[in-house]
Amino acid sequence: MEIAVIWIPADIEPSEPAVAVCLTHLRRHSYRLKGIIREPWETVEQTMVDGEVDVIVIADLAHLPPDRSPRIEVAASPVSPADEDRPVPG
Repeated sequence: MEIAVIWIPADIEPSEPAVAVCLTHLRRHSYRLKGIIREPWETVEQTMVDGEVDVIVIADLAHLPPDRSPRIEVAASPVSPADEDRPVPG
């Protein structure tokens, strides 16, 4: 069973709706909850670097800082069926 933390940025208030969405996701994927983190992104990122958690769960993509690291993208798998029909720029 993979270990997960929920990350809710400190400026998200009230936090309960975001936590509820994340808990539903954890149950759906059978992740084991280590805790909820309300610290800066670098703090939660370090938990992954240190091998303390396998998964970071967020309620909304907009919560992530745009310059976050690490960033992993899988080019071989479209995000949604709509992406399959989207033209590639350039």
